[in-house]
Amino acid sequence: MDSSVIALLLVAGLASLFMAWVIGAGSSGATPFAPAVGANAISTMRAAFVVGIFGFAGAVVQGANVSEAVGRGLIGGVSLPASGVIIVLLIGAGLMAFGIKTGYPIATAFTVTGSVIGVGLALGGTPVWPKYLQIGAVWVLTPFVGGGLAYGIASVLPRADVPERYSVALLAGLVGAVLANVNFAYLGPGDSMGSLAGLAQRTLEVDGLAVPVAVSLLVAASVALFVSWDISRDMSGGLRRVLLALGSLVAFSAGGSQVGLAVGPLLPLLDDVEMVPVMAVLVGGGLGMLVGSWTGAPRMIKSLSQDYSSLGPRRSIAALVPSFLIAQVAVLLGVPVSFNEIVVSAIIGSGAAVGGGDAIDSNKILKTVGAWAGSLALALVLGYGVTVLLPVVS
Repeated sequence: MDSSVIALLLVAGLASLFMAWVIGAGSSGATPFAPAVGANAISTMRAAFVVGIFGFAGAVVQGANVSEAVGRGLIGGVSLPASGVIIVLLIGAGLMAFGIKTGYPIATAFTVTGSVIGVGLALGGTPVWPKYLQIGAVWVLTPFVGGGLAYGIASVLPRADVPERYSVALLAGLVGAVLANVNFAYLGPGDSMGSLAGLAQRTLEVDGLAVPVAVSLLVAASVALFVSWDISRDMSGGLRRVLLALGSLVAFSAGGSQVGLAVGPLLPLLDDVEMVPVMAVLVGGGLGMLVGSWTGAPRMIKSLSQDYSSLGPRRSIAALVPSFLIAQVAVLLGVPVSFNEIVVSAIIGSGAAVGGGDAIDSNKILKTVGAWAGSLALALVLGYGVTVLLPVVS
C-alpha cells in the first residue's frame, strides 16, 4: 500500500477519534442524564462518568447498524475515499465543537449526515431517496412522538388516583419488555446480533411467537414487581433509582446510535484493510466517546438540565421513557438520529404537561431548532463545496 494512502488512512482514523470525542462531549454525553441532573438525582460530574461507561457499552454491542447506514447507505454509486472521510468528519466535528463552545445542542446526526451526502454528491454519487425518506420521517416525527408521549406520561404520574407504585412500575415493565427484544452483539446465531427473547427461542427450539412473548412478559412482570416494591418502601429513593436506571439505558442507546456517526464513514475504507475488524473500530469509537463524556460533557449537561425546563423526578422519568423507546427504534432501523432532538423534545413535552409555557424557555428552544436545521444545511453545503474545491478528493 502506498505511503500516502497509509498516511491518509491514519489521518482519517484520527479524525474519527476526534469526532467520537466531540460526540461524547456533546450529544451522547450530555443528553441521557440531563433530566436526572435537572431533577437533582445525580451530580453533573458523576452523570458524565456514568454516561461514558454506558455509552461505551452501547457502542460496542449495538453500534453496527447505524455505522453501516452512515458508511454505506447514504450515497449510491461511490465510496468515500480517505480524504473525503476526513472532510466529512472534520466538518461534523467542527460544527459540534462550536455547539459545545456556545452551549447550544447542535445535532450530530444532522451534521454528519449532511456532510456525507454533500461529499458523496460532489464525487458523482447518487442520492438514496428511500433511506433519506426513512431518516427524514424519523427526524420529523421524533419531536411529536417523543414530546407527545412525554406529555402524556407526565400528565398521569402526578395524579393522586394513580399511585407511582403502579404507574412508574408499569412504565418500568414496558422498558423491560423492550429490552428483552433489543438486539445485542453475539446474542444471535454465530457472532451475529440477537435478542434475549430470540436466544431463549433458539435454546428451547420452539417456533412461533410463544417463547418471545413469554420471555417479554416474564421480564416485564419481574421489573414491574421489583420497582413497585422498591417505591412502596421508599418513594423518593425508588423514583431516583428508576430515573438513574433509565438514564443509563438512554446513555447505552446513545452509544449504540452515535458511534456510527464517528466510525461509519470509515467502513468503506476497511474494505481494503481486511485485518481491521468492524468490532475493533466500534471499540475505538466507543473509547473516544467515553473520554469525551468524561472530559467535555459537564457543560452540555448543565445547559440541558437547567435551561430547558424545571424537572422533578416524575417529569424526568416521563422524558426518559420515550427517549429510550425512540432511540432503540432508530438503532433497529439503522437511522442516524440526534439525541439532542430526542431528549430535548421529551423534556419540553414533560415540562409542558405540568408547568405549561412557564416551564419552558421558548427563546432557547427556537434557537435550538434553528441550530438543528442550519447545521444540516451548512454541513451539506460545506461538504459539497470543499470537495469540489479540493482536487485531491476526487
